[in-house]
Amino acid sequence: MRITLLTDNPDSWYVPYGQVLCDRLRQAGHEVTYVFRKEELPRGDICFLLSCSRIVGKPHLERHRHNIVVHASDLPRGKGFAPLQWQILAGADEIPVTLFEAVDEVDAGPYYLKSVIRFDGTELYNELRAKLAEKINAMCLEFVERLDQLVPIPQSGAETFFRRRTRDDDELSVEKTIAEQFNHFRIADNERHPLFFRFRGRKYYLKIYPAED
Repeated sequence: MRITLLTDNPDSWYVPYGQVLCDRLRQAGHEVTYVFRKEELPRGDICFLLSCSRIVGKPHLERHRHNIVVHASDLPRGKGFAPLQWQILAGADEIPVTLFEAVDEVDAGPYYLKSVIRFDGTELYNELRAKLAEKINAMCLEFVERLDQLVPIPQSGAETFFRRRTRDDDELSVEKTIAEQFNHFRIADNERHPLFFRFRGRKYYLKIYPAED
């Protein structure tokens, strides 16, 4: 099959994992292209829209028979932005993942596969993303292998939405303990969006890393 991966930011955290997915698909005998702008999309059988932050409109979706998104929530619950971070922050240790067909409306298409990622509660940001990427890749490979057997299932039930996170969401409380805020530490992007707190009229940044031992 002719398969395309689209990640609309070449600097996305997912790109190294996307390259791994490309390699796995090529090893399985498929013709694979990885692009970073929707305008570069060729025509083909399957397009995986992975770690995309912008809407891919109908004219571009029509270039492939299937346009597949993988979203870290139990759709239609948890549509929107940063679903993994919001759920970890809320204390979840099992995160549903949905593989579904992209349509004009965001996160609204029928789904083909659902799975779950289980965390032990110690993973930090890069480790959370690595486990998510492994699940994304595994589900994409399963979709390709089982394409002729899978039936699209319409989403059903009440829908909920996660809003886009802002810099204000990275502020810690000086009144709470580290233990109380540990899930907040876990979803912190040390480089792009470090956590911060305000104390005695000044603003301070905090970064967290796992000890090597």
